[in-house]
Amino acid sequence: MEGATPRVIDWPPGPCYPGRMKILVADAFPKERLDDFRALGLTVDHQPGVSVKDLPAAAGEAHILVVRGKQVTGEVFRAAQSLSLVVRAGAGVNTIDVLAASHRGVFVANCPGQNSIAVAELAIGLLLALDRRIPDNVAALRAGKWDKKGFSEANGLFGRTLGVAGLGAIGREVARRARSLGMKVVAWSRSLDEAQASELGVERAPDLVSLARRSDALSIHLPLSPETRGVVSRAVLEALPPGAIFLNTARAEVVDQAALLELARAGRIRVGTDVFAGEPEKGQADFDSELGKLPNVYGTHHIGASTAQAQDAIARETVRIVESFLRAGRVPNCVNVARKTPARARLVVRHFDKVGVLANVLGLIREAGINVEEVQNTVFEEARAASCAIDLDERPPAELLERIRARKDEILFVDLVDL
Repeated sequence: MEGATPRVIDWPPGPCYPGRMKILVADAFPKERLDDFRALGLTVDHQPGVSVKDLPAAAGEAHILVVRGKQVTGEVFRAAQSLSLVVRAGAGVNTIDVLAASHRGVFVANCPGQNSIAVAELAIGLLLALDRRIPDNVAALRAGKWDKKGFSEANGLFGRTLGVAGLGAIGREVARRARSLGMKVVAWSRSLDEAQASELGVERAPDLVSLARRSDALSIHLPLSPETRGVVSRAVLEALPPGAIFLNTARAEVVDQAALLELARAGRIRVGTDVFAGEPEKGQADFDSELGKLPNVYGTHHIGASTAQAQDAIARETVRIVESFLRAGRVPNCVNVARKTPARARLVVRHFDKVGVLANVLGLIREAGINVEEVQNTVFEEARAASCAIDLDERPPAELLERIRARKDEILFVDLVDL
């Protein structure tokens, strides 16, 4: 969800042992950051040219997988038995079968916000290019034509209204730049309230249709999810004023592409887009897009995050995630750990920190036929005592609590909290 705070997940078993671990980097990645992986003690397998079809075999012995835009299918998780972590070196995880990862107990993380400035710069660049018809100016000059009269027809952006759909890191950067151009900014986000809007210096629209209706230009910055797929509907696009500019540097799938093509073809709106339906997986390929061929559509080649600054920031964040996973058993920006488990009760056990204590407690819980959902053990100074929170899928009977308390040489205190 746009604007959501990235999660940091603690992995209860603790740190891994990097000397025995292999990382597969299956897309282009800066050499310096590959060296950072090696400095962590990892065996680095860099295969930027591996195909989606061959990725399951390539990942067969990997413990960690890093990708940029490459698709990670469920077959990868079935084939790679040792795989414990997948990092998307970019924002969003729509190219990864997150459900398949969750079913195999594999952490999935991404790098939100690291490319926000680069994408915002492109969005504003497309906005300026459409208003002043910059690519057409260039094309005419290259064709040996001079048309000052025709190209002088521009509305200008000062005092105009920019609608921003999605006010996460990228949307906020776009809003900031639009205000510096003297534009009025109206925004919509599922998490945006009036207080947040006021703090960000924008006006809040109650829904996407209302936002489009008020916008001289509408810029889309929504993540792709089941809830946002097609959310920029025909009704939203038709609510734009005639001649309005529509910008999409997010994902093609959040927009009704048939309606977009129809309205652009009719000259009803002007379009600047960095994303296309059915765009190639490879960096270079033949691509035939009806939308991209229209004279009032300016398209770029999904390059929003492709600046040297953004790629280095994303690569550094990827290294940080991997290092945290290895050294501390923590996964920053994890997207697939349940926010709420089926746990109905929390058993709190204060115990002596010695061999076998927790094993004995968990054994008694198993004998009672109760499933453990989560375990978090905290050790106190001098490692003589610890406190363990054990989340259970049902409330344990009083008999079980007494059996645990009866282990006087191991247990200091037992309590139960209903969740």
